[in-house]
Amino acid sequence: MVERTGKFLLIVAVSVCFMLILYQYVGPGLSLGSPSGRPYPEEPDLFPTPDPHYVKKYYFPVRELERELAFDMKGEDVIVFLHIQKTGGTTFGRHLVQNVRLEVPCDCRPGQKKCTCYRPNRRETWLFSRFSTGWSCGLHADWTELTNCVPGVLDRRESAAAKAPR
Repeated sequence: MVERTGKFLLIVAVSVCFMLILYQYVGPGLSLGSPSGRPYPEEPDLFPTPDPHYVKKYYFPVRELERELAFDMKGEDVIVFLHIQKTGGTTFGRHLVQNVRLEVPCDCRPGQKKCTCYRPNRRETWLFSRFSTGWSCGLHADWTELTNCVPGVLDRRESAAAKAPR
């Protein structure tokens, strides 16, 4: 008899815990109204005035965020992919060289991490990334390192390609 009572109490306790967890996750999303039937008062504005101690570091106007840029792959434009650790950058960088439909797709050879991504009309690269040029500017180069390094690396690659016999 004691075993049956213990099992029953265990089932009741587990059911109550399950209902509490279910209420915590599902309940806030439901608009059940207040228990008294009166509507809830408007939620107060938590930050009615700007915090004088908060200094906005980065300001991106809407017109900058919504601007459209024309990328001319056949011209001189180059995409520089800044790889940031722990942000899915490796997956996105690999996607750029393997899955994007291009006029001349990137040449990815099995067993190699780098792919060659040439422009449709000449042997120049249009993508500067870890998967197309390797770690040309150092391991996990930041914005400052890239802006100082990329033009020189691209010039060296283009002059080497011009000197190489075709």
